[in-house]
Amino acid sequence: MKESKQGQTPIEDLQELRNYFASHNVVREYIAHTSKVHSVGWSCDGRRLASGSFDKTVVIFNLERNRLVQDFVFRGHTGSVDQLCWHASHPDLLSTASGDKSVRIWDARSHKCAAAISTKGENINIAWSPNGSTIAVGNKEDLVSFIDARNYKVVTEEQFNFEVNEISWNSTSDLFFLTNGLGCVHILTYPSLELQTVLKAHPGTCICIEHEPTGRYFATGSADALVSLWDVNELACLRVFSRLEWPVRTLSFSFDGRLLASASEDHIIDIGDTETGEKVAEIPVQAATFTVAWHPSRYLIAFACEDKEPPERKRDAGNLKLWGLSSS
Repeated sequence: MKESKQGQTPIEDLQELRNYFASHNVVREYIAHTSKVHSVGWSCDGRRLASGSFDKTVVIFNLERNRLVQDFVFRGHTGSVDQLCWHASHPDLLSTASGDKSVRIWDARSHKCAAAISTKGENINIAWSPNGSTIAVGNKEDLVSFIDARNYKVVTEEQFNFEVNEISWNSTSDLFFLTNGLGCVHILTYPSLELQTVLKAHPGTCICIEHEPTGRYFATGSADALVSLWDVNELACLRVFSRLEWPVRTLSFSFDGRLLASASEDHIIDIGDTETGEKVAEIPVQAATFTVAWHPSRYLIAFACEDKEPPERKRDAGNLKLWGLSSS
C-alpha cells in the first residue's frame, strides 16, 4: 500500500474502513463567516482550508494537528463568493468566483490579492486546471470564460445555449467537462473547445461533477438524487449511488480515490466506497449541505451546511465543520 504525503495509509478493506470511521467520526464546528458558506476547499498540501461566503469574504484556516485555526480574512469582493478553487500544485494560490462580475486570485502566504480579473457576468463556479495554466469561470448566463493564469487575462469565452451547472477539468487538463440542466455531461477538448462527447448521465438536471485525484474516475450528482461514478477513459458508468433522497448538490473524492462523499438536503452526508458502491460511513447533519471537501492526504472532510431555521439557530450562520477526527 502506498503511503500518502502525510503518512495516512489508504485502507484497502471495506470492513477496515468502516471500523476506522466508527472511531474517527467526531465533528468540530468553527465560526467562519457572518452568513452562509458557499464553498470550502483545501490547499494542495493540506495545510490550509479556505471558505467563501455570501458575506463577500474568504477566510483562510490553518490545519494544526487536528484543529482549524483562523489565519486571515480576505476582503475585496463586493458580491457573494460563490465558489473557490486552489491551485493544484501551488499551496499559496487560491481563486474565487463572485457575483460581483470578477475573479480574484489570493496569495495565502502574503495575505494579498494577487489579481482581480473582470468578467462579463455574475460568476457562480470556477475550476483551475490541474496543470495550473488556465482558470475557467462560469456565470449565471451560461458563459464560460477561460483565464490565462500567467498573466490573468481572459483568453477565450464560450457561450452555451443550455443551463451550465458545474465545470471541471480532467487530470491532464486537455478535456473540459460541464454538466447541464438536461442531465448531460458535455466534454470539450482544450484549448480548441471542440465538442468531443455528450454523455446522457441522468434523467434529471445534472448538478455537480467532480474528478477523482488519481485520474481514474469522475462522478456526477443529479436532481434525481443519484450519484453516478464514471470511468474517465471508457466514459462508461461504473455504478450508481442511490442512498440520498434529495438533489445532490456537492461531491468530493478522498485523496486515494477510494471514497466518495455526496451531500444534498438529506440530513446525512453519504460516504460511499468507489470500488463496490457500498456505504462506508455517514455524517449526520441538521440542514442542507452545499459544499464538502476531502483533505488531500488524510481521511478528513470539511463541509458547510445551510443556515438552520431562524431565529433559534441563527448564530450558526456561516459556520464550517471538520469531520473524521478520532473519538479516543
